[in-house]
Amino acid sequence: MHMERILNYTMGPDAAGWSILRFLHEQHYSRAVMIQLKKTKNGILCNHEWAYVNQKLKEGDLLSIRLLEPEETDPVLSQNEPPTAAALFKKIHLQPVRLPAAILYEDEDLLVIDKPPGMPIHPSMGHDSNTLANAVCYHALQRQEFYPYRCINRLDRDTSGLTIIAKNAYSSCILYEQMRERRIRRIYYAMVKGHTPPEGTVNAPIARKEGSIIARTVDFSAGEPAVTHFQTLACKNGVSFVKLWLDTGRTHQIRVHFSYIGHPLLGDFLYHPTDSRMERQALHAGELSFRHPVSGQELMFSAPLPEDLQQVLQMVIS
Repeated sequence: MHMERILNYTMGPDAAGWSILRFLHEQHYSRAVMIQLKKTKNGILCNHEWAYVNQKLKEGDLLSIRLLEPEETDPVLSQNEPPTAAALFKKIHLQPVRLPAAILYEDEDLLVIDKPPGMPIHPSMGHDSNTLANAVCYHALQRQEFYPYRCINRLDRDTSGLTIIAKNAYSSCILYEQMRERRIRRIYYAMVKGHTPPEGTVNAPIARKEGSIIARTVDFSAGEPAVTHFQTLACKNGVSFVKLWLDTGRTHQIRVHFSYIGHPLLGDFLYHPTDSRMERQALHAGELSFRHPVSGQELMFSAPLPEDLQQVLQMVIS
């Protein structure tokens, strides 16, 4: 079983005279991916022949890049026969578990998943079999595919909604680059205490709260810049339904900012411990758009509010 991705490029006149290394840099191949390509048999082919990265390209040349996961080249696994997907996942200590997580999109390079509330993104102490990683592992195993788990935009355990999983090292490095440059656009929806203004912006730096390894706080002297924009969609019965988007991506940014302005999220035990109207923070990553890492096509996705938020919304709009 091989989980490989082959990308082909035909050289135009602009690339004539470039080295393969320069061309791949122009395509945003990371240093780590380049190192792995050099270790992979037939990792870089020019006109169907193995090539060094300093080889010069000509117009019309066909450059083929073979992405193969490092674990699949492990001689301990492959000395007798090609490893199965199950053996590879066992090697990286990831247990496949059938869990509810709706896959909205899948191709050779990525997955877009609607994560339910209460599901951690990664395994951790006490959460080794109920995470999104376990669900993705199970899904891949059903397709006899293997790829290390690479979650691009992470969500808190109790935040529901859209997240991206990269299926190979190249799509991962391109998508992470988009994240760093704020080109993956995300819209969140939240239920918050009180009646918020029609719209607004919270510009307040965030730092780790002294004495805590989890909690964050607004800190104008030591915090990192953080900007949250919001629009109020409905207000009633002491609750507001708000739409949010971020200029930055600090840990717990939305939760900290809305607590700071006096409108903490319903159910947020960390920043609003006296609220018991929900069993988790009322936050949902409902819209997501980005450019496909290989094709460049603009992709847009939306995920409906989960049932618990729908119930609270009825209280706000009825």
